[in-house]
Amino acid sequence: MTAGGDVNQLISVQPNDLKFIFELDKPSFCNLQVTNNTEHHVAFKVKTTSPKKYFVRPTTGILLPHDSCVIRVTLQPKREYPPNMQCKDKFLLQSTIVPRNTNTDDFPADTFNKDGTREIQECKLKVIYETNSDDGGFNSFTSQSPDSTTAIQHLKDERDTAVRQTVQLQQELDFLKRQRKRSNGSSFSFVFASLVGLIGITVGFLLNLSLASPSTA
Repeated sequence: MTAGGDVNQLISVQPNDLKFIFELDKPSFCNLQVTNNTEHHVAFKVKTTSPKKYFVRPTTGILLPHDSCVIRVTLQPKREYPPNMQCKDKFLLQSTIVPRNTNTDDFPADTFNKDGTREIQECKLKVIYETNSDDGGFNSFTSQSPDSTTAIQHLKDERDTAVRQTVQLQQELDFLKRQRKRSNGSSFSFVFASLVGLIGITVGFLLNLSLASPSTA
């Protein structure tokens, strides 16, 4: 069974694939609209190859003739990116005609049993990971490997360290300025010049890091 709007099928599904905006430590959602193409009551059931990674509601249901419903699939938060942003997970949407008095909350055990006499149709859906177009320009993550992600994080850490050092030097410089008002010794001039030089070097380092590291949103 295909995921389009083929009226020869019991149900049609839109969109054709499950696409998730992948963000670290955040859940992502994808809605599927399922439509009954028949004059019958049609039961459906959602299965996945990775049930621990996804939260599906509803997982089962009954559609009245030509009725539709929305199935929300939630990708649970992840702490790291998958290799090359590729996903091998798949979903299976089964459907079959059921009697009008079938209870949605209590399907017969053999409702989706392929060995029975009832016809079971199936729709297979792929999972696709995408990135937010505002996420630092990485709207196509295929070029981002785990090594490059680590390198970017390392640059950010170095930049943060340099910022902290600059703030500390600035605080020391302000202190020496206050001390200068009390004492105009020659030793102060040397220390003052040294601190100014260090701040200049640090600012230059920050500029180099800003140019070397990609911009983030």
